[in-house]
Amino acid sequence: MSMNLITLLYLAASICFIQALKGLSHPTTSRQGNVFGMIGMGIAVVTTIALIVKINAEIAATGIVWVVVGLLLGGSVGTIMAKRVEMTKMPELVAFMHSMIGLAAVCIAVAAVVEPQSLGIVATALDPIPSANRLELFLGAAIGAITFSGSVIAFGKLSGKYKFRLFQGAPVMFKGQHLLNLLVGLAILALGLVYTFTGDLSAFAILLVLAFIIGVLIIIPIGGADMPVVVSMLNSYSGWAAAGIGFSLNNSMLIVAGSLVGSSGAILSYIMCKAMNRSFFNVILGGFGADAGAGGPAGAQAERNVKSGSSDDAAFLLTNADTVIIVPGYGLAVARAQHALMELTEKLTHQGVTVKFAIHPVAGRMPGHMNVLLAEAEVPYDMVFEMEDINSEFGQADVVLVLGANDVVNPAAKTDPQSPIAGMPILDAYKAKTVIVNKRSMASGYAGLDNELFYMDKTMMVFGDAKKVIEDMVKAVE
Repeated sequence: MSMNLITLLYLAASICFIQALKGLSHPTTSRQGNVFGMIGMGIAVVTTIALIVKINAEIAATGIVWVVVGLLLGGSVGTIMAKRVEMTKMPELVAFMHSMIGLAAVCIAVAAVVEPQSLGIVATALDPIPSANRLELFLGAAIGAITFSGSVIAFGKLSGKYKFRLFQGAPVMFKGQHLLNLLVGLAILALGLVYTFTGDLSAFAILLVLAFIIGVLIIIPIGGADMPVVVSMLNSYSGWAAAGIGFSLNNSMLIVAGSLVGSSGAILSYIMCKAMNRSFFNVILGGFGADAGAGGPAGAQAERNVKSGSSDDAAFLLTNADTVIIVPGYGLAVARAQHALMELTEKLTHQGVTVKFAIHPVAGRMPGHMNVLLAEAEVPYDMVFEMEDINSEFGQADVVLVLGANDVVNPAAKTDPQSPIAGMPILDAYKAKTVIVNKRSMASGYAGLDNELFYMDKTMMVFGDAKKVIEDMVKAVE
C-alpha cells in the first residue's frame, strides 16, 4: 500500500469522524452518526496495520498477531459490557471507557520512552529522542494519567455503591487543597520540562506518578451534582491525550481523532457548565471555589407537609388535561420505566391530550442520558424538547408530570440567591397549573437540597417506584 493511498484513507476516516460528530448532535441522526464513527474507525485500524507492515515488515510479522489478539479480546469484552449494561449504569460505563483511553495513552507513552526505535521515533536504540517528541510524550502521558485516575474517581462517584470516602457523591475537601493542586501541577510542569530538555527518565517517571495523583485531587472536590460536567470534561482530556501521543508517533489519524474528541468534549463541558451555572475553569481546576455543601446527598430534611395522591388521582388529572409536559429524571432510569411511560404517552395522545417531553441539559448522570433513555423506548423525536425550546410553554401547560427529577426543577435556583444552585437554569415546572411529582421518598437530589416545588399547593406527590406508578396510571387511563 503506497503512502499516498494511506494518506487518502486517513483523510476518508477523518471525514467519517467529522460526520459522526455531526450526526450525534441530534437524536434523529444519531444512528447515522454512530455508523459513520464505526466506518471511520474501521478504516483507521486497517490503514494503521497496513502502515506498520510497510514501515517494518519483520516487526509486523510477529506484532500483528498481538494486535489482532488485542482487537478480538477488547472487542469481545466491550461487546459483552455494552449488551449487559443497564441504562442507569451507562454513565459509569462511559467513565470506565475514558479511564481505559487514558491508560492506553500512558502505556504507549511509556513504550515510546523506553523503546523509541520500535515505534519509529528514532532509527536505533542509541539515538536520543528529539526534544519535540519528548515534549509530546510528556504532555500525552501526563494528560493520559490524569484522565485515568480522574475517571476512576468519577466511576466510583457515579456508582454510589462504594463506601470509600473518595467515591462518595459529596465533595471531599480539606485545608490547603487548592494550594496542593497548584504545587503538584507546577511540579509536573517542571519535571516535564526537565525531561523535554534532558531526557532524564527519572523525571518522566516522577511526573507520571504525580499526574496520577493530581487526577484524583481535581475530581474528589467535585460533588455528585456536577458529575455530568466531569464526564464530559474527562472525555475531552482523553481526546487531548490521544492527540499528544499521535504527534509523538507521527500518526495523523490519531491527531485528528484526538483533536475532534478533545475539542468537542471541551465545548460540551462549557455548554453544560452554563446550564448548571458553574464556572468552566473552576470545574477544570478541581472545584475551585466550591464549598463542602455544594453537592452530594444531604441529611434528613425538616419535616414539612406535602399534598400526596394516588396513581388514580394522577391519571384523572392527566386525562382531563389538554396539554401535559413530562420531565424525566434519573429516577425514571433507575426504575426502568421508560417503556411504561411510552405506553402512557400513547394512551393520553389517543385521548386527545397533547404530550411533550422536557429535557434539561444535565438531567441524569451524563450528557444526553434522558434522550437515550426515551429513544430506547421509541418516544418520537418530535415530542422531545430541550430546555430552551420548551421553558416558555410551562406557563400554559395544564399538567407537568415530573418523574424522578429533582434539582433540575428546583425553584430555589431562581428564588433563593443563597442557594448553592442559585442562577442555575431550570425547567420552569413550577409555572404550570398543576404539578404531579413521582418520587420514592422526599429524599433530596444530588445537590443535597430541599425542593420547594414539592411543597407548593399546586403540587401533588405520588410516592413509589416509577415503573409501578406509571403502570398503575396506564390501567387507570384505560
